Amino acid sequence: MSVIKTMKMLSSWLAAILLFGPAIALADYKLNMTPGVTEISHEVFNIHMLVLWIVTVVGVVVFAVMIYSIINHRKSKGAKAAHFHESTAVEVIWTVVPLVILVALAVPATKTILKMDNMKDSDINIKVTGSQWKWQYEYMDEAGLKFISNLAEASNKARALKSGIDPRTVENYLLDVDEPMYVPIGKKVRMLIASTDVIHSWWVPALGMKRDAIPGYIRQMWFRADEEGIYRGQCAELCGKDHGFMPIVVHVVSEAKYKDWVAAKKQLMAAGAGADDKTFSKEELLAKGQQLYNTTCAGCHGVEGVAAAPIFPNMKGSKIATGKLADHLAMVIHGSKKNPTMTAFGKQFNNLDLAAIITYERNAFGNNTGDVVQPATVKAAR
Repeated sequence: MSVIKTMKMLSSWLAAILLFGPAIALADYKLNMTPGVTEISHEVFNIHMLVLWIVTVVGVVVFAVMIYSIINHRKSKGAKAAHFHESTAVEVIWTVVPLVILVALAVPATKTILKMDNMKDSDINIKVTGSQWKWQYEYMDEAGLKFISNLAEASNKARALKSGIDPRTVENYLLDVDEPMYVPIGKKVRMLIASTDVIHSWWVPALGMKRDAIPGYIRQMWFRADEEGIYRGQCAELCGKDHGFMPIVVHVVSEAKYKDWVAAKKQLMAAGAGADDKTFSKEELLAKGQQLYNTTCAGCHGVEGVAAAPIFPNMKGSKIATGKLADHLAMVIHGSKKNPTMTAFGKQFNNLDLAAIITYERNAFGNNTGDVVQPATVKAAR
């Protein structure tokens, strides 16, 4: 009797899970996938749920038969084992039924995969380049619109050892960036995914697409967001020390807001590009340089100029930062052949940005060289 009661209780629990489980999963996304905000993400979610229900039914049937057999065909009840060697009918059934299930699942899955690979008729084309540890976005249809997206400064400061900052007080900790990607709602966005160093992976769950960024290759993906909002993701491929600190933020906005953002971004970039012949004060360069350093350089060299790992040199008291200015310019612009982890920033930043970063590095952390680097100096060093 106790065994039967136990089985009835387990059956009640299983029924409750099957009845309310999906609703609970959809409520907080901890027990299930997110349906997302794109046509592809909805199709992937529906296929996932279809497979989940099929395997659930199969599991319930199989375990029900096993449990029934264990209870009702045990030796204590006088059951005796049957003696037979084969059953053509059973073998046909357990071959045909799984085959039918697999074919039934293959049809919608194949349709969705083919749709994922259809790059035709895109409205916007964006090249995304991953590098340790940031993303660069280049809008191919908007001449000159290119920027780098780093971990937000607030998260970057809070993640440092002995920072004294409680990460729980930082909004969207490790999931926010200084330069988010903007796209208009309802437009097909084709993305070209590349890498400058190791394998990265661009992934935003709500968009239902993920692609690895592989050095030497350009891979493609697309999405069309149906709801405005801010959608966050991360690099999904272990890519080195700061793999966990290169998030992705996508703003889906109305077409009018998107056009305003493009115009403002182009104007800002033009102002930076037109600053080559201007002279800036030391205070202006230090303020801009500190902001850029904290989002771009601090991940390796530390917010306080002390490196987070032995393979990265300290900026505080650095031979480069306190030595010849020409050597410092060459290192930042062209990178280092001896230490491949030192990226060449010449193609990523304009002359004003590089001037600000170098000025800050040569005067912060007690370096105090007094050097003030102007955009014209960086332009000549290129």
